[in-house]
Amino acid sequence: MSDKVLPLVISAPEPRTLDLIFTPPQLALFRRKYRIVETTPEGVSELPRDALAEARYIVGQPPITPKTLEKLKGLRCIFNVETNLINNMPYETLFARGIHVVTTGLVFAEPVAELGLAMALNLARDIVDADLAFRQGKELWGGDGNQTARLLSGADVGIIGFGDLGRALNRLLTGFRTRTKVYDPWLPPSILIDNGVEPASLDEVLSQSDFVFVVASVTSENQGFLGADAFAKMRRGAAFILLSRAGVVDFAALMAAVKSGRIVAASDVFPEEPLAKDHAVRALPGFLRSAHRAGALDIAFKRMGDMVLEDMDLIDRGLPPLRSKRAERETVSRMRSKPVDRN
Repeated sequence: MSDKVLPLVISAPEPRTLDLIFTPPQLALFRRKYRIVETTPEGVSELPRDALAEARYIVGQPPITPKTLEKLKGLRCIFNVETNLINNMPYETLFARGIHVVTTGLVFAEPVAELGLAMALNLARDIVDADLAFRQGKELWGGDGNQTARLLSGADVGIIGFGDLGRALNRLLTGFRTRTKVYDPWLPPSILIDNGVEPASLDEVLSQSDFVFVVASVTSENQGFLGADAFAKMRRGAAFILLSRAGVVDFAALMAAVKSGRIVAASDVFPEEPLAKDHAVRALPGFLRSAHRAGALDIAFKRMGDMVLEDMDLIDRGLPPLRSKRAERETVSRMRSKPVDRN
């Protein structure tokens, strides 16, 4: 057994746990390669000075003040396994010191995209309501049950936001031969064109799409930017699928647009979670609901462990992290996503 002192990791992954993000073999490897100091996010600043000074990695997104950061002399990387970057640490100082801040959110892209596709197909073919009618003996057979049905194949599709989730969704839609327009003010047109989609304005995406997928992160600039005016521009009968964060939408206006019959909608996210039992959206016809479960698959969580271990190994060898997505100094302080409060 080598006498070499193992690198120290501060583990404060709430709302995740190490058992959630690592398989048993991964966790065993993690503990063999590193000394783990487990604490709560709030407890990080209270750790002994020598532990803070020696820590090479932090797993989690704890609040870090400039004073605490000064004590983290050996810190090389913060692994955000909650995946929503929030402005709770001095990013400029972190970047100035060459400390990586990375997120493992890529693991959720495919699971969320698949559920978004399922939601779109349901809104197009009324699958859930047809099943409920069948159970009640009220089913409509053949064409009588397809009065509002349409095809996703060959449809006009709009995507708002084109990060990891938007790109995963676009890959799934390719098989449906959709005509896809994308609005993302943070990307140059060439990147969208290289991904086989058409760059478009927000108005074009809203007004020229049969299906609109919202996969944009919440920032200081776009909170509630999809409101009554946006829904009024959509094609009558169009489907609006919300997959990222409820904060980008005026939720009351979305409900009003669905209630009026102008559009149908689906959402995996809501303004308050868990949602109040008497919230009006629970009984709103034309609105398909999912309880923030799109990405919460065990296989996705376990991929986080892979990413963390592989990137730690790279950094240990003097190389940059490649599996996780690095926060950018120009955009990280704009993020306003609210972290989930449960697994």
